[in-house]
Amino acid sequence: MARDLTQKCREYRDSADARAQGFYPYFRRIDDTVGNHVVCDGQTKIMIGSNNYLGLAQDERVIEAACDAARKFGSGCTGSRLLNGNIRLHEELEDALADFLQREAVLLFSTGFFANQGAIATLTEDEDAILCDRENHASIIDGCQFAPAKLVPFRHNSAVSLRNRLKRLPEECGKLVVLDGVFSMSGDIADLPPILEVAKEFGAFTYVDEAHALGVLGPEGRGTVHHFGVNDDVDLVMGTFSKSLGSMGGFIAGKRDVIEYLRHKARCFIFTASLAPAVVGGVLKALEIMRAEPERIERLWKNTRKMHQGFTDIGFKIGSTQTPIVPILIGSEAKAFRFTQRLYEEGVFATPAIYPAVRYGEAIVRTSYMATHTDDDLDRVLEIFAKIAEELGTFDDPAYQEPGRRRNVFDFSLSLSNGSEPMHPEVQDPSRNGSHLPETVHPAHR
Repeated sequence: MARDLTQKCREYRDSADARAQGFYPYFRRIDDTVGNHVVCDGQTKIMIGSNNYLGLAQDERVIEAACDAARKFGSGCTGSRLLNGNIRLHEELEDALADFLQREAVLLFSTGFFANQGAIATLTEDEDAILCDRENHASIIDGCQFAPAKLVPFRHNSAVSLRNRLKRLPEECGKLVVLDGVFSMSGDIADLPPILEVAKEFGAFTYVDEAHALGVLGPEGRGTVHHFGVNDDVDLVMGTFSKSLGSMGGFIAGKRDVIEYLRHKARCFIFTASLAPAVVGGVLKALEIMRAEPERIERLWKNTRKMHQGFTDIGFKIGSTQTPIVPILIGSEAKAFRFTQRLYEEGVFATPAIYPAVRYGEAIVRTSYMATHTDDDLDRVLEIFAKIAEELGTFDDPAYQEPGRRRNVFDFSLSLSNGSEPMHPEVQDPSRNGSHLPETVHPAHR
């Protein structure tokens, strides 16, 4: 008898268990957005779970530009750009991004996920190797696993680990080093200069995902590669519009011949409907505003420094973050869910991150901040965090009392009555950011 493909669906209980215990934190319905606040179930809450770093998603000029584009070109392009879906706005945005990033050419993708998957899979072949930072975003990891090349992970932000991996590879194989410019869970910045030096030593092609760096780091918010002054040393840059530019979609920027190849070979591009006119019109205006109003980035960093200091003063561990992404260590997965629910009840919208997005026993409440947050907003957030930490005994968790100790447990559901914690059947490796990364994976054999 054939295996029942839906048996696992009927047996899945994690979300139902969390709902039954009153702390399911996902798919919360937002009924309205008012500046830095959202309205849920008739109550206004301070939003600190968004990647809207510059507050442009609610800017009236961006919204009006999106509406104008929809009026002129319609609600959608109803086809791929290769065939019937290429409008003037697409090319204008590509040109504007190329100028902004000081690159020869840019190619738009319908999502940032597709940009990573399409570029990585299209550029590599069976005999190549992809060197992937272990804390890269899930879209990078999935792009690596989708590609025909061999996946070779290296230790997070470690040029030494990268060199050790590269020197074991055949000299003649193609090598792609791919990493985030700003890491989405920890908030730390890629240590690009030594990593690029190692990549150059071995003749490796370099690829930096600037999703969380665009509009945050570098002159005018150009990203990590400009922050370090290494734009000429990085072969490809990827970015998204769903963070600082307040919309959706992604892009790849690089040499003109590489972009031309991707335009005609990347399946995630040629077999997907093009970005809707409203999206492109809005992003064009957001990019214009970001460049014209540098004070937005200045306010973002003022707020970032305030929250780094504020959480540290309370006693929270915020890891190695250097950016507006501020992960608040909680420890137990169950406690992280309880903490998030209490935040919601007190008027703060944030989300937890548990395994496999972070290590076992090191669950966090992931917070991120905007240029448009006021001091009153941020003071209120700090006050509520301090109150809940005392209420739930956060600083008594082993993550605080026994730092560095790893526990192979996964407690999405609450602890059992005898005090023990249930073992998740898939717990084997403390990899991060949504995918299991073994030492080496050859996706061609999957």
